[in-house]
Amino acid sequence: MAPLDRDFFRRDSRLVAPELLNKLLTRDGRGGRIVEVEAYAGSEDPGSHGYRGMTGRTVTMFGPPGFLYVYFIYGMHWCANVVCGEEGICSAVLIRALAPTDGIEEMRRARPAARRVRDLCSGPAKLCQALGITGVDDGSDVVTGDRGILLPEDGMPPPTEPGQTVRVGLSTGAEHPWRWVVPGDPNLSRPFEPPMPA
Repeated sequence: MAPLDRDFFRRDSRLVAPELLNKLLTRDGRGGRIVEVEAYAGSEDPGSHGYRGMTGRTVTMFGPPGFLYVYFIYGMHWCANVVCGEEGICSAVLIRALAPTDGIEEMRRARPAARRVRDLCSGPAKLCQALGITGVDDGSDVVTGDRGILLPEDGMPPPTEPGQTVRVGLSTGAEHPWRWVVPGDPNLSRPFEPPMPA
């Protein structure tokens, strides 16, 4: 496996997101292949935490590319985004689902409610729980792996025709088709339904 370099992330999140499909997200022997992502585009995207500018919560999103922005939702779950674009520009990709590849027994211990392997990382909060990613990991460098979290590749390319849909669970910005998936993968947070032909 080879870590992605900083320049890979130094682009708009909507360019980076589909290219992250089939890359890996790993932590200390646990990990999986990325099969679902969503792009967020800062000041032009009302669905983004950075839409109204930098806050204490979102400062990582405005920082250098290739770092994790980890945030808390619903008072109980952590989710992880990888920061994209130039420093000072809010652009990030939410990692929504992984196909588990390594450390599956350790992930099962972290997620005892998961009955099947496909349930271990089939959602952004689930994968953070499975990999032990929490708020202390906000600002982790996935290029250098300074805190044990890496986003490498192993030569498997992204799908030539990724599935593309609107994003999941948003009240604003829900119309943007900035969710990409590996079609047919059983680990998706929700099934991919191709648009009906016109």
